[in-house]
Amino acid sequence: MGAVGVAQAQPVQSTSLYAPSALVLSVGKSNGAAVTVQRAVTLSCAPRPSGTHPSPTAACADLLAVDGEFTQLTTPPQRSCTREWDPVVINANGVWQGRSVSWSATFSNACEMQASLTEGSVFGF
Repeated sequence: MGAVGVAQAQPVQSTSLYAPSALVLSVGKSNGAAVTVQRAVTLSCAPRPSGTHPSPTAACADLLAVDGEFTQLTTPPQRSCTREWDPVVINANGVWQGRSVSWSATFSNACEMQASLTEGSVFGF
């Protein structure tokens, strides 16, 4: 007969010096209550910028500049756009410096979205 024992597992604790910052960013079309995602990327900012985002270093720098406050990434449109109603929804979900993030914004159309995000790189994909 073999030996029998009980193993005790200790909770895993992070040994990282950095608070986690990992996000899923998406751009989609709104059709009433439903949103169809057209593009999505991942973005991780700690310990170094990475992910499927085409410009992770610039996107992380933009987020760091506003302390992860996504509402500060948008401004009133900086140029004129048509009045076309073709809603675009942008989303950010995940964790920024250890804080949970679930943010979205809706724009009348793609032109208004681009004009409101100015030259920022976070949703530039």
